[in-house]
Amino acid sequence: MAHEFPTQARTVIVGGGIIGCSVAYHLTKLGWSDVVLLEQGQLSGGTTWHAAGLVGQLRSHSNMTSLIRYSTQLYSELEAETGLATGWKNCGSLSVARTTDRMTVLKRTAASARAQGVEIDVISPREAAELWPVMATDDLVGAVWLPGDGKANPTDLTQSLAKGARNGGVKIFERVQVTGITVKNGVACGVETDRGDIAAEIVVNCAGQWARKVGLMCGVSVPLHSAEHMYIVTGRIEGVHPDLPVMRDPDGFIYFKEEVGGLVMGGFEPHAKPWGMNGIPENFEFALLPDDWDQFEILMENALVRVPQLARAEVKKFYNGPESFTPDNNFLLGEAPELKNFYVGAGFNSMGIASAGGAGKALAEWIVNGAPTMDLWPVDIRRFAAFNNNPRWLHDRVKETLGLHYAMPWPNRELDTARPFRRSPLYDRLAAKGACFGSKMGWERANWFAAPGEKAGNDYAFGRQNWHEAVRREMKATREAVAIFDQTSFAKLLVQGRDACAVLNRICAGDIDVPVGTSIYTGVLNARGGYESDLTVMRLGAEKFLIVTGSAQAVHDADWIVKNIPPDAHAVLTDVTSAYAVLALMGPRSRDLLGKLSSADLSNAGFPFATIREIDIGYATVYANRMTYVGELGWELIVPAEFAVGVYEALHEGGREFGLADAGYYALDALRIEKGFRAWGRELTPDINPWQAGLGFAVAMDKPGGFIGRDALAAAKPSSSAPAKRIVLLTLDDTEPMLWGGELVLRDGKPVGEVRSAAYGHTLGQSVALSLIENETGVDAVFLSGGHFEIDLAGVRHAATAHLRSPYDPKSERVKADVVEIRAAA
Repeated sequence: MAHEFPTQARTVIVGGGIIGCSVAYHLTKLGWSDVVLLEQGQLSGGTTWHAAGLVGQLRSHSNMTSLIRYSTQLYSELEAETGLATGWKNCGSLSVARTTDRMTVLKRTAASARAQGVEIDVISPREAAELWPVMATDDLVGAVWLPGDGKANPTDLTQSLAKGARNGGVKIFERVQVTGITVKNGVACGVETDRGDIAAEIVVNCAGQWARKVGLMCGVSVPLHSAEHMYIVTGRIEGVHPDLPVMRDPDGFIYFKEEVGGLVMGGFEPHAKPWGMNGIPENFEFALLPDDWDQFEILMENALVRVPQLARAEVKKFYNGPESFTPDNNFLLGEAPELKNFYVGAGFNSMGIASAGGAGKALAEWIVNGAPTMDLWPVDIRRFAAFNNNPRWLHDRVKETLGLHYAMPWPNRELDTARPFRRSPLYDRLAAKGACFGSKMGWERANWFAAPGEKAGNDYAFGRQNWHEAVRREMKATREAVAIFDQTSFAKLLVQGRDACAVLNRICAGDIDVPVGTSIYTGVLNARGGYESDLTVMRLGAEKFLIVTGSAQAVHDADWIVKNIPPDAHAVLTDVTSAYAVLALMGPRSRDLLGKLSSADLSNAGFPFATIREIDIGYATVYANRMTYVGELGWELIVPAEFAVGVYEALHEGGREFGLADAGYYALDALRIEKGFRAWGRELTPDINPWQAGLGFAVAMDKPGGFIGRDALAAAKPSSSAPAKRIVLLTLDDTEPMLWGGELVLRDGKPVGEVRSAAYGHTLGQSVALSLIENETGVDAVFLSGGHFEIDLAGVRHAATAHLRSPYDPKSERVKADVVEIRAAA
């Protein structure tokens, strides 16, 4: 039945593609029926209708895998609920390898799948040919088979979700143009359309490749850009049958699926073709772009290698349909940091059909709950900042991100396009010294330093990469002499006002009400007791606090803090990241070097651990914070940006006699893993609490007024046994292999966890891993010592030793006096 056009609703969803319909459907399942969905054309008419419809379960992050596994379950059951077919077929999928390196990737994938409970088999080329008889296999090394994967019909699936939403009370209107978003006092409160305005409590932007434009209507950054995505549909091919699995040949950048006895063949070429630089036409409905056989050539050539019959097959249709891509190839989900009650679900990078069921459920839960119900950081819109919405930068970056689907996922692989982007004041100085830069939150950061005559660039491999010895040198200097790390990319947030202390004490799990000049390492927890961040709070004055947090977390942490400042509180947050450089001076000779350049009392008695104060270094006045992320004596120097070069030069001038060395983030990460120091986003996530992380010492359970997450944390504290899941440090017994993270951990041959962070610990002479280990009856010393641990490295199991404390523990007198603790993640 036709509905009158509404003037108000609890929730308005903009966009009737698969994600918009999924959000609407799932809101009704959570009891929200006063929902209006607006589509400018017809449902699925934007980018959904021409999607290939592949549904592959496995992702590198376990929660992203669980979202897609939910999608597969939903798609298999939806027709029974709504009466509308979805085209879901559980045909399984096959991925093949042409090279030994790709086979290593597939074996790593298999171990990861087992850690996540996804059924997978590593198979031979002959076995792959039995599953997919129309392909040539003479050049293949091997393959993996995932029987739980499948495919769906995007338009049918969208219509089925829409019917389920309508059955739950959602009103859907097609042919409605949204012309604006109504905003009052920083809150989205409705939409403006060509048929009238609708007042709403919640607005959800699921506008697909128009989502960036909708965001700009209300000052919200939705960093995505369209690119052309092409595939062909063939006539009937002998040997192709309805149950033929989906097949991916990533070395050839291509995929195949069966359709009406023929094949759909498409792919993700290494150098994509961006589209829509001058805006996406509003009437681009069920529309395609012109055929481009030149752009498609690399895919066609590879497809002919894999399926020789294609040379004789009829090409019935060439589809060139644009889709939106993000700067990192993950979609965008969540409440926009710029505007309260404005949510985004967009930028699905050709993975919208696989992701939509789970992503729609996750976003609906976020809307109803007011916060995510699980760790969604890989897709959280707050991982980007407003500067990521620059159209030229997006255009150049998307050329690369489309190709990431099938690019070789080397350990530590860096993106190459649209760089350099953000630069520290020391960028040129470090480049001249042989720095090899990586990128995080747009910052160019020195990962390692090449020696004279060495190439300052990564040669990627799954074993030891070309920087192995450089990192050994940098770690040795840090442990035995003194090293300097440029950590300017740290986010810095200033919180001021008469209520600043009370507000931060409620937000932080540690006690923030400390004397001026004190630094506090603390977790920031959600209502479930899991980590929203870990950071350092420095009390600069009675009403003035400087927060230093991770490079990637600037927008996320600022948003979390601001949203948890009560409306009547007198406390203001200012992002001062660009105002300061951070130079971390670490190592046993750091006091000697600083003492040569400063008049400050740097003794342990005069400048104890967890102290921050202003000191002079040469001509500059800087904040010196006595903290360490490497497990050695050291100071983080927080330097006004305009003085950074001068301080850096003074430190190097004075540091020659002490063996001062420049060091990068690869060494920093290895040093912190050797010490067992946790990092947010890896060991610390919204799903892990301080007891499980082993950081209960940084929580002030009994402080007056409590803190966010305290009740959940109190309830989760194990009464007598150890936590059922716990961060544990593992070392490989064999000194040769390299671990990278994501590997499967086994105890007595049974999966018990996964590696969250890993590096080669040169101080220990072996690979070191921080891992999340699970055991129903508790992960305690008896459990760890009473079993045989192994780590699955690309199908080869290596014996490992479990440690509750770091095996690196400096015993010298110089360190005993310098109580070395922990600091927040880089």
